[in-house]
Formats: sequence, C-alpha cells, structure tokens
Amino acid sequence: MADENISMVPDVGIKVRDLEERQRLMRDKLSLIGKNFIDLKGEIEKEASNIKVDVSQLKSDIIKIKALITRVTEELENKAKKSDVELVAKQLKMFQPLINQ
Repeated sequence: MADENISMVPDVGIKVRDLEERQRLMRDKLSLIGKNFIDLKGEIEKEASNIKVDVSQLKSDIIKIKALITRVTEELENKAKKSDVELVAKQLKMFQPLINQ
C-alpha cells in the first residue's frame, strides 16, 4: 500500500503541473484578448469621432446649400419670364415702323 501511494505522488505532481500550465495559458490568452479589446475600442472611438466631424461638416454644407437655393429662388422670382420678354420684343417690332418714320 505504501508503494501505491509513492507511485501516485509523481502522477499527482504531473497533473498539478499540467493544470498550472493550462491555467497560465488561459491567463495569457485572456490577457491578449483584453489587450485586443482595448485596442479595438480605441480604434472604434477614433472612427466614431471622425464620423461625428464628417456629419457636422455635412450639416454645415447642407445649411449653406439651402441658403444658396433660397437666394437663387428669390433672384429667379424677380427675373422676367422668357415668354414675357418675347412678347415685349414682338410689341417693339410692331412699333418699329412707327419709330423709323
């Protein structure tokens, strides 16, 4: 019986070392996963910040475009229509013989 206990001690020691090695590998993997997560989080935050800047610029550009369209529309409302100009041109042609006399 004493021989059995002695032969089990090396097996237990080997199993303990194996378990410790597995635990160390798991800790290393978890540490690597945590580092990768932190790096990825930083990249995502940077990209989100860039997107916010782009959206802000797009909003500003849209406001400028709206203002420009409003000004163009107001200017066009104040201009004569082509049909009105053609009508005046025809009327001037009708009166031109009177002016030449």
